[in-house]
Amino acid sequence: MSAAAPLLRAAARDVYCLCAEWCGVCREWRARFDALAAAHPQDRFVWVDVDAQEAVLDILDIETFPVLLIVEGDAALFCGAVQPTVPVVERLLQGLEGPSAGVDPAARQLLDCLRTA
Repeated sequence: MSAAAPLLRAAARDVYCLCAEWCGVCREWRARFDALAAAHPQDRFVWVDVDAQEAVLDILDIETFPVLLIVEGDAALFCGAVQPTVPVVERLLQGLEGPSAGVDPAARQLLDCLRTA
């Protein structure tokens, strides 16, 4: 009998990163976010410039960047600001099992906005 293959995710997650072009932290984070995308080909990573999609700012009161919205199907798994480091986001991605009751209620509205843009 052969060794068991690693379990594959049934559905890919969408990882939206909300940033602003004018933000120095965001500009520095972009290359690392792209590297995370390459390391997680099963997930879809989307960079969102909030100044180009102003409706986002009407939905979510962003106090600091970057903000991640992570969804699986139509379920928000996480919505909030994160420290822009690869290890922090890696741990977040590994730890997400399913929807959390603590996700910002605006996450659903934000997801709808991003998917129709």
